[in-house]
Amino acid sequence: MSHVKSYELTFPESGDTVVVTATERKGAGGHPVYSDTTGIIQAEISTQGEIRMLASGGHQSHELPSVHELP
Repeated sequence: MSHVKSYELTFPESGDTVVVTATERKGAGGHPVYSDTTGIIQAEISTQGEIRMLASGGHQSHELPSVHELP
């Protein structure tokens, strides 16, 4: 099954946006894991646009962003 190659995530509190691209990994829910170029921002995103932020380091906590599929 093919999946989206990249998404734009917008974090509501800070207003920051970041682009994440597909990795070879799958998350705990079986959906593709997406990462930014630094590897710090990682998220499991379902085909329905549901998102689960993944911690890439200790004591890391992310607010839940809005998700927009990129062409």
